[in-house]
Amino acid sequence: MKTLEDAIKDQESRILTMVYLTRKAEFSASHYYHSPEFSPEENRRVFGKCNNPNGHGHNYTLEVTVKGEVDPRSGFVVDLKQLKEIMHREVLDAMDHRFLNKEVPEFATKIPTTENIAIAVWLRLQPKLQRAQLHRVRVYETPDLFVDFYGEE
Repeated sequence: MKTLEDAIKDQESRILTMVYLTRKAEFSASHYYHSPEFSPEENRRVFGKCNNPNGHGHNYTLEVTVKGEVDPRSGFVVDLKQLKEIMHREVLDAMDHRFLNKEVPEFATKIPTTENIAIAVWLRLQPKLQRAQLHRVRVYETPDLFVDFYGEE
């Protein structure tokens, strides 16, 4: 039978090894909001100036948070170089300086709102991570507007 001291040590070791690591990146992209299900009048009413078919742009900030146990050999939750490469390949190369509605496949049928961008980023990154688990994707559209997505259904 475990002593109270042993139980506390076991709990501390579990708590101390789970770490959340966030990597930040920036990209610029343009988009417009338009739903084919709405009439032209309804699109203008619902989306206002964001319905301009010529689009408008944002300098997005992306935060990707992974979680995992610290590897006792390396001291890392994830290989930082590998995480950076995955983020660049899967997200930045695909979305930076792009007209999202026309150049990013996910937005051929979905409105590229900040919410949908966060979901698309998650879906692009989640299968590519091996050691660490994707915990959160945060996308800032402006400094005072951001969306968090945790992969929940």
